[in-house]
Amino acid sequence: MRALTVQPGSGDPRVEDVAEPDPSLGPVLVEGLAVGVCGTDGDLLGGTYGDPPPGRERLIIGHESLGRVLEPGGADGLSGGDLVVGIVRRRDPEPCPACAAGEWDFCQNGEFSEHGIVRVDGFCAQRWRVEADHAVRVDPALGLRGVLLEPTSVVAKAWEQVERVGDRGHWRPRTALVTGAGPVGLLAALLAVQRGLETHVLDLAEDGPKPRLVGGLGAEYHSGSVDDLTFAPDVVVECTGAAPVVAGALTCVASAGVVCLAGVGPASEISFDAASVGREIVLKNNVVIGSVNANRRHYEAGARALADADPAWLDAMITRRVPLDRATEALDARDDDVKVVVDIAEI
Repeated sequence: MRALTVQPGSGDPRVEDVAEPDPSLGPVLVEGLAVGVCGTDGDLLGGTYGDPPPGRERLIIGHESLGRVLEPGGADGLSGGDLVVGIVRRRDPEPCPACAAGEWDFCQNGEFSEHGIVRVDGFCAQRWRVEADHAVRVDPALGLRGVLLEPTSVVAKAWEQVERVGDRGHWRPRTALVTGAGPVGLLAALLAVQRGLETHVLDLAEDGPKPRLVGGLGAEYHSGSVDDLTFAPDVVVECTGAAPVVAGALTCVASAGVVCLAGVGPASEISFDAASVGREIVLKNNVVIGSVNANRRHYEAGARALADADPAWLDAMITRRVPLDRATEALDARDDDVKVVVDIAEI
């Protein structure tokens, strides 16, 4: 079968013939239909992340999946022909307490593996396998939009964590700020709007698809710096990982507010008064949390959010599609990209 592979750190992606997926990865056999590309895939090329399976130099990448069940393998609720998305993270071989409880996104010993990222092949292939509880059924009405489920699961978890923290007090949030209008930021804004919050999105782009997509949600778009904002949001979901934006997020939030850091950016040195920032967080009863990855509960919440979203808006997020035989082109970012998708087979 054909797949998109990389040798992490080599900058050498290839579409090549590979072996059929190993049955040890799980009993559910899936025909790959589409894969979304994100910044993590680019980081694999540069070697920031990425470990191939043991004994191999190359890794099949792709962690934002959409596929069609070929063999349900006894998985509850699955039948041949169902559209599914594969959960990215796999519990460690000797599960820590979190992994044993199905909360593998909170793995405590770091021995997990991740499809297309860490020690196990990804989904940018004509066929792939997952464990029975790692195949999430997608409403067939979503079609190709189902490829957005993995990034939606990430922000579904982020919002779950924000709300759990906020419930520590008599908290009634009204406004949300999302920093970054990439796919994760836009989906975080979608979930904020679905929660009835007055939603603002901050990004550097002054025109193009990002402002239009934010406007399509009924949210307000801002271009520039966090320091230019004239309001204090109750929630900040930070999706850029850029040091100046992270620093601004820590201090722009309202009293009793929650800042959720959901973006990972390059290392960067900036100067700020950590003691003053810490004092403000303490005196305003603010909380700063980090959130990454997702478990099955978050995938299911993400699926509900996508089902409730405007299909035309979701379609507009997918700004470029490339076939599998030219999948390396999907890794070359363009200025007008939002979500790039590799088409593997007909849906």
